[in-house]
Amino acid sequence: QLQASGGGLVQAGGSLRLSCAASGRTFSGYAMGWFRQAPGKARLFVAAISGSGGSGGRTSYADSVKGRFTISRDNAKNTVYLQMDSLKPEDTARYYCAASTLLTAQSGGYDYWGQGTQVTVSS
Repeated sequence: QLQASGGGLVQAGGSLRLSCAASGRTFSGYAMGWFRQAPGKARLFVAAISGSGGSGGRTSYADSVKGRFTISRDNAKNTVYLQMDSLKPEDTARYYCAASTLLTAQSGGYDYWGQGTQVTVSS
């Protein structure tokens, strides 16, 4: 299971750090991703980080968040983080974490999903 937390209400320009804690199995070998979905909109890729191994630690970001968001993971804690800085009102959405066997921006490539956490950025 994946449990996302850390969402909340923040003013534009502020920061939040989302956490995604895994339980029930070890996800260190999985790529982990963050997606977001605003009401009435499609679920969109935000960021992903590869699993452990020779190429572990590779990251990928949506253009809209590059330079503002940072994804990281702590395999000892079975947790993935999304540090979000310089937040904008258009970042408002429900954020979901997910696990995949490969590093991908495609939501269909993810096998496990968390329940999401709401992020609201006021102007």
